[in-house]
Amino acid sequence: MPEPPAVLYDLAILPFKEFFEALNAAERSVLYILLAAAAILGFLIGRRRSSVAGRHRSFGAWRFPSLQNSGEELVSRVLLAHFRAPDYHLMNHVTLRMDDGTTQVDHILISRFGVFVIETKDYSGWIFANAADAKWTSVHYRFKHKFQNPIRQNFRHVLAVQKLLEFVPRDAVKSVVVFCGQAEFKTDVPAGVVDVEELISYVKQHTVELLALNRMQYAVGRLETARLALSGKTDVEHVESLRRRLGDAAV
Repeated sequence: MPEPPAVLYDLAILPFKEFFEALNAAERSVLYILLAAAAILGFLIGRRRSSVAGRHRSFGAWRFPSLQNSGEELVSRVLLAHFRAPDYHLMNHVTLRMDDGTTQVDHILISRFGVFVIETKDYSGWIFANAADAKWTSVHYRFKHKFQNPIRQNFRHVLAVQKLLEFVPRDAVKSVVVFCGQAEFKTDVPAGVVDVEELISYVKQHTVELLALNRMQYAVGRLETARLALSGKTDVEHVESLRRRLGDAAV
């Protein structure tokens, strides 16, 4: 084995060698423990980063961390925990083409008891809302923010789903707006708007079969075929579609 270069030996190896030889047995034991702990910590951090990167590349049925915000992830987890196959099938982050661009649906829960088109809003603070208004207002401390009426927003999603599932009764496609976070309505809560816990009870109260199992499976197949790829490129195209249709304020 070749000798290390003289400069490297003088600057790095020799000082460490002298430091190590000056330690007594107890001090060397402490040093060994610290080095082992550092190695384990580095290994765990490396695995964590690999795991996160892997999840961000994964577009399976369970979760989409790189594409969903925290509220959408919460709603996905809750729906998957309470509504499972064969009676239910959950789709997340569904982008569909329309005549004037695209529309992006947070969640579609297809079931024998209806097709639930779900828009998720993750807000904190006070919410001032009226079903007839184009904009609603969120107030958090001194900060005031106006956002698109999610009932109107979800109506477009419902229309897109109804158009694709023309074999499903129109009233079987149901609009639901879910508020997560610490939002508190300071006005009457409009019909069709629920929190996460109310979402569970709302879906569970639908017990009349509207779709035979094979019709439900066909609806899933139709939506899976029509949806655009789960990718950053699709999201960028959707943002551009929003700008063309509603202007920069809508993005």
